Amino acid sequence: MTENPNRPSRRERAKADKQRRIMDAARALFAERGVGRVTTQQIADRADVAIGTLYLYAVTKAELLILVQNQKFENAIDDGLAAARRCQGDDTVGTVLALLEPVVGCIREHPENGRTYLNELVFGDPTETHRRTGLAIAVQLEEGIAGVLAGDVGITTSDAATLARVITSIIHVTTTASVYLPRTPPEILDQIRRQISVIVRPTRAA
Repeated sequence: MTENPNRPSRRERAKADKQRRIMDAARALFAERGVGRVTTQQIADRADVAIGTLYLYAVTKAELLILVQNQKFENAIDDGLAAARRCQGDDTVGTVLALLEPVVGCIREHPENGRTYLNELVFGDPTETHRRTGLAIAVQLEEGIAGVLAGDVGITTSDAATLARVITSIIHVTTTASVYLPRTPPEILDQIRRQISVIVRPTRAA
């Protein structure tokens, strides 16, 4: 019987299964204990793979965290973009907040993991595969914010792009700085709203 040429080979299926088990193990352990209290050996043990096999998919624990969080971050951005589309016609700041609500929820679901993830993206090696993917996802967020701002008749396309970059910086600081760690996601969103309102108002006036 001729094998279907479009079906993945046995080797490819085995590789995909190992990656899935590693991802599931890392996701569960990071959620249960936080990235600081998880080792790569623990992840390998739960995934039932050799530590050397795990390193074929991610060399460090930080890369494993990024690999796991990238999926969650991208899903949150997709949810935010959908929420922003439903707010079309509402005030600009409110629409931006609708976009950001699931993103902040994702980052703050486990503050230690979200904080480590963002810091790894910003300060880690941008050429590493998983970080490069994460940075590309972050660009989607920035472009989404810029798109919302550009829909405001008082904001030029150029200013919208600049403001979006400023807002992503606000998100990073407000969701990861130690002084904000005790705050709930709604409190963080309110702080972000206040800051966005302040920077959008002068742009409109100009």
